[in-house]
Amino acid sequence: MTKNVGSWDRIARAVAASLMTTCAVMAPLPLLARLGLFALPAIYMAFTALLGSCVGYRLMGRSTCPVADAR
Repeated sequence: MTKNVGSWDRIARAVAASLMTTCAVMAPLPLLARLGLFALPAIYMAFTALLGSCVGYRLMGRSTCPVADAR
């Protein structure tokens, strides 16, 4: 997998994932709502932060990773 998430973006995603996990635990909503609204997106954000690759960025042809052009 090609990395397309830069370091600042990875940090922001990790912080957002931790905040969303906190909301998934503490929000006064039913369990299914907390899982759908907070837990699943937090898991996705955490994995993209750890792996450095985002499927959404790949589909849009975007990248925040400062990779030098190999040409």
